Amino acid sequence: MKVLAYSTHGFDQPFLEEAAKNKHQFSFTEKSLNEDTVEMAKGYDAVALFTNDIASVKIIEKLADYQVKYITLRSVGYDHVDLQKAQELKIKVANVPEYSPYAIAEHGVALLLALNRKLHKAESLIQLQDFRLDTLVGFDLNNKTIGIIGTGKIGFAFAKIMNGFGCKLLAYDPVENPLAKEINMEYTSLDFLLKNSDVVSLNCPLNEKTHYLLDKKEFASMKKGCILINTARGAVVNTNALIESIENEHLGGACLDVYEKEKGLFFNDHRNSILKDPVYSRLRAFPNVIITGHQAFLTREALIGIAETTIYNLSSWENNGTCENDL
Repeated sequence: MKVLAYSTHGFDQPFLEEAAKNKHQFSFTEKSLNEDTVEMAKGYDAVALFTNDIASVKIIEKLADYQVKYITLRSVGYDHVDLQKAQELKIKVANVPEYSPYAIAEHGVALLLALNRKLHKAESLIQLQDFRLDTLVGFDLNNKTIGIIGTGKIGFAFAKIMNGFGCKLLAYDPVENPLAKEINMEYTSLDFLLKNSDVVSLNCPLNEKTHYLLDKKEFASMKKGCILINTARGAVVNTNALIESIENEHLGGACLDVYEKEKGLFFNDHRNSILKDPVYSRLRAFPNVIITGHQAFLTREALIGIAETTIYNLSSWENNGTCENDL
């Protein structure tokens, strides 16, 4: 099968090449899929998309015109694909339902530790040969209450780690994880979780129900000084409401691996550009906000898993006409 992989980079292309050996004919481009680049898909049977690619109604119609029959996603999330239009035009779509939940869970913990113990600030001070500790005070995680929104494989992996720190665990998810009792994780309402948690971690997918799940009202309900971790999707949070809560000194800080308007920003080199995004610039200016560029998934194990499942999806379509990961 001839496949065009959009939005490929140095960190993932080698894994895709290795997984595709003797199976499929891949071409790679760093360009993301959009209305200006969809024409590149002419002559291909399938496209492999990443989180910053756009597969809107108009683009899927173009892909159908070009006889593209398959869209394989190199991600768990599929909020960037119009599944209804794809189904209507008989273009099959599959995702990577899981790879390494530990990668994202561990990154969330790393962000929390870095923000709480001021590790990024400490490193900057050391570089200046300033060894004073006055501005580096944090708090014990032991016996703190951690609220986990979304308790699938990633959320549960995060919960297990925090249980190891000796934290109390509250959870909110319409579908309860049957393993919750093993780590004494208690399911509550969202409102109770927000009011009683010292740390809130977002580990849920982005869909109609979770879009702006945390908005102005929810931030006002949160315990004063609470730290937010978002390794899920940017639009689960209303960024302007988040900024307002930090400015009012209600929220204690935020650990963000995703951003509501990250398309076109993350995964690209902007060192010689002036970023014209005042919301991001304001967010970045806070001393109690730490941001990484959607890298929580970025471990060798996760990249191998993503590549192997991507190739599996393509091979399943080619050999069977269907795939267990079809959306």
